Amino acid sequence: MKSSCADRVLSEGVVIAMIATGLLACASRPARAESPTLQTPQGEVAIFPADNPWNQPIDRLAVHPKSEQYIRSIGLDKGLHPDFGAPWNGVPSGIPYCVAKKGQKRVPVKFEYAAESDPGPYPIPDDAPIEGGPKSNGDRHVLVIDPEGKKLYELFSSFKTADGWKAGSGAVFDLSSNRLRPAGWTSADAAGLPIFPGLVRYDEVSHGEIRHALRFTIVRSQRAYIHPARHWASSSSDSNRPPMGLRVRLKAGVDIRGFPAEDRVILQALKMYGMIVADNGSDWFISGAPDPRWNDDALHKIGKIKGHDFEAVDTGPIMTK
Repeated sequence: MKSSCADRVLSEGVVIAMIATGLLACASRPARAESPTLQTPQGEVAIFPADNPWNQPIDRLAVHPKSEQYIRSIGLDKGLHPDFGAPWNGVPSGIPYCVAKKGQKRVPVKFEYAAESDPGPYPIPDDAPIEGGPKSNGDRHVLVIDPEGKKLYELFSSFKTADGWKAGSGAVFDLSSNRLRPAGWTSADAAGLPIFPGLVRYDEVSHGEIRHALRFTIVRSQRAYIHPARHWASSSSDSNRPPMGLRVRLKAGVDIRGFPAEDRVILQALKMYGMIVADNGSDWFISGAPDPRWNDDALHKIGKIKGHDFEAVDTGPIMTK
């Protein structure tokens, strides 16, 4: 039997036929703030309070005054890209996560950027999945949900050691709190944000609704951030580039009816909750958790959505100090 860290723990009664038949009621759901949840062997875990920024609908917020410049900087004609899917050549496609078992042993973690990392020990299982696989030379994120403590543990550039782990940086988030990281601190993500709440997860899509914002990356950002982000990852003072934490939404008038059912769930979430600039990377790449049940052919049809189909929204002041 595989451990809970080898596979996502999905809600009971996931009806795959809902995707196959398109019986998804996402388009008619009212806008509201509600905590998304994760089913685990220890029970259901709320992913941050209902009033957390990740869980707030933004479909009625004002368009940002610099929306046109920001969208142009990212790319008006570049397509949306799902940076996740079914495993490829035995390697997870996306950012995997795992659930700590009851009584999971805590292990030390040595950080390269210790001054901006939350110290260990962390409850990381020996078989915790690493983004890109154990031989990856990429970001190598490790995400662990601790249902008992209602905590989220995240690592960047993670490597297993003889007695624990070493990582570039690490952050611990209280899933029952809206507390932000200290100003100017990174996390396991460049913007100082948690990664897990911004992932597209198969269990949510199969149930027909995503109730939170998504995480995405851009090539060029500015030396600034908007809350709840706490850290920038650029030396550029070009104010036409997006700051970390910028939130964009799919325009209300974009017709999504012709897309596969799973794509419609994602696109409807982008209309209601939008997505947040979380890291420097490829433009318009949205993050998700790997799952063997993803239909990659269907997912990639989402690339028909282009940059000009989005608008930036005003969620607060831009921080430059």
